[in-house]
Amino acid sequence: MNLLDTLRIARETRDPARLVEAIPYPQWMGMAPEITTGEFLTRMRYRPENIGNPILPALHGGTIGALLEMAAVLHLLWDSESVTLPKIINITVDYLRSGRPIDTLARATVTRQGRRVVNVEVIAWQDDRSKPVASAQVHFLVTPAD
Repeated sequence: MNLLDTLRIARETRDPARLVEAIPYPQWMGMAPEITTGEFLTRMRYRPENIGNPILPALHGGTIGALLEMAAVLHLLWDSESVTLPKIINITVDYLRSGRPIDTLARATVTRQGRRVVNVEVIAWQDDRSKPVASAQVHFLVTPAD
């Protein structure tokens, strides 16, 4: 099944977890979207392969950055009327504290929606939302809806 078919089915069934069926990367990384308490979140399950510093241990910064980017993409796929994959223009990640070896959650918020460019802010945390492990500003090129 291709991305467009998967996106259509996910929206029709209101099942955000279906979004990753056609995107191998989040599956491989252990990421999946979920709707918790009415908000769209992306969860990255802890896996030992995601450890970057085994002494602490701490999650690798690249896995946290990937979670932030994927949370933004999945949010746009779920909330927008677009039927194409948003193309990333740039991403700026701020690492705020070490990610511990537990699940990590991320929430994306569209801060500005233009005709062709969308700005998204993403926050990632673990067990306490008030103590984020990282945040990102992401800009995407999107195809205007017909």
